Amino acid sequence: MELSLNQVYDILFAGKQLHVSDEQLHKVEECFLFLKDFAVDKVIYGINTGFGPMAQWRVDDAHLHELQYNIIRSHSTGAGQPLSDIQVRAAMLARIGSFLQAKSAIHPEAVRLLQEFINRGICPFIPKHGSVGASGDLVQLAHMALCLIGEGEVHYNGEWRPTAEVLRECGLQPLHIHIREGLSITNGTSVMTGIGIVNQYHAERLLALETLASVWMNEIAASYDDFMSEPLNECRRHEGQQFIAAEMRRLSGGSARLLKRENTLYNPAETHETVFTHKVQPYYSLRCVPQILGPVYETLQHAQRILEEELNSASDNPIVDPATHNVYHGGNFHGDYISLEQDKVKIALVRLAMTAERQLNYLCHDRINGILPPFLNLGTLGLNYGLQACQFTATSTTAECQTLAMPNYVHSIPNNNDNQDIVSMGTNSAEICGQVVENCYQVLSVLFLALAQAVDCLKIQSELAPATREAYDAIRRITPAIVDDKPVYETLERLNAWLRTASLPTRTNG
Repeated sequence: MELSLNQVYDILFAGKQLHVSDEQLHKVEECFLFLKDFAVDKVIYGINTGFGPMAQWRVDDAHLHELQYNIIRSHSTGAGQPLSDIQVRAAMLARIGSFLQAKSAIHPEAVRLLQEFINRGICPFIPKHGSVGASGDLVQLAHMALCLIGEGEVHYNGEWRPTAEVLRECGLQPLHIHIREGLSITNGTSVMTGIGIVNQYHAERLLALETLASVWMNEIAASYDDFMSEPLNECRRHEGQQFIAAEMRRLSGGSARLLKRENTLYNPAETHETVFTHKVQPYYSLRCVPQILGPVYETLQHAQRILEEELNSASDNPIVDPATHNVYHGGNFHGDYISLEQDKVKIALVRLAMTAERQLNYLCHDRINGILPPFLNLGTLGLNYGLQACQFTATSTTAECQTLAMPNYVHSIPNNNDNQDIVSMGTNSAEICGQVVENCYQVLSVLFLALAQAVDCLKIQSELAPATREAYDAIRRITPAIVDDKPVYETLERLNAWLRTASLPTRTNG
């Protein structure tokens, strides 16, 4: 059985338990037993040799267990703030996904203990900094392994505590080294994959939110609806564009705000103006949404496939294959697949944030929209300021996103005595992508606040589509319309939390 992203999402975000079957554990044990016999009188990397450039030195049989503990302890050198609990749980799930391929020759005890950590909410201390993403996430996975052997610290029930203490409290035994548990746990792409999975969940949600916001924007502007029409978008043969246009048609169903071009501009009885007061075509941030968000959708679809493949891949070294009775040395730990995809997702999300920021500018700029007060000000102009300062926050956050858009995949600094002479920086790529995710939520928090405020300015609540009316009502349950000036930062934080968790009438996975 393979793990799907949806199964992982259920465990991470819906509180479901991870179940590893006896059949899966049996396959893991078969691989372990094969290596136990195969390794006798052979030189195999990381079992009776040193690690990395130290592989040229054979390790005496009397020190083989010590060797495995040494790689865990010596590589627990991370720095910076710890990864979030959800990122750590995702990384542990990715490590289990790798071990269940039964190519790592790890003892089933390691899988069982990781399963207990995940299901009980025991999260090892794993710092953000330390991986170059080439021998996988050596440093960060070493911190995971350190806790599995009963050392280091874990985050449990909201507190940082010594691992040994929490294991005793939960009735769990630390992991014992059998053959190569130290190397197997520390060697792989599971941290970057785990962070990438969390990013993917939020990226798909952000796309759904921005698609909904874009329908709402066009309702406020009373746009002609042919920009999302099926005949127009089918002329351009991109799946993503056609999907977003179809979503916008679905979400706008029942709206009384969108106009039909054939009822006005194509009707001779209605075309007496020589200078049209209503825009013949809206600005690009409203009209070109299928063309802008379509590539974002396709980028996320491809990233989803790569993440699922990596989740269900053996990503350590060497690969132990009982089927061919051999042990293969290579580089399955190299993180280029995840690094490149995380950069692509990051760039796509930056584009999403830029679109949202331009839509916000349209709402705030009375000389552009022509129908709303400056900065959606429902108070006294000059005395009150509406959402003027909220726009500063969205603009500055979008600017930071643009700076973060530089691809990290193209960075490589040789290290490890040039054994690692080209590296992926995959975990850094995933971490930076995660920062862009956070920024996008901040920008959309301001945009959704402004969308609701615009509805109140125009008094068009009853004319909205059911989908956008549902969002409007949810926002108004969080905060009333802003008339008098007041601090808004707590309101934006509540909106941010709502955007992350609310049930929305959207779908972004085809």
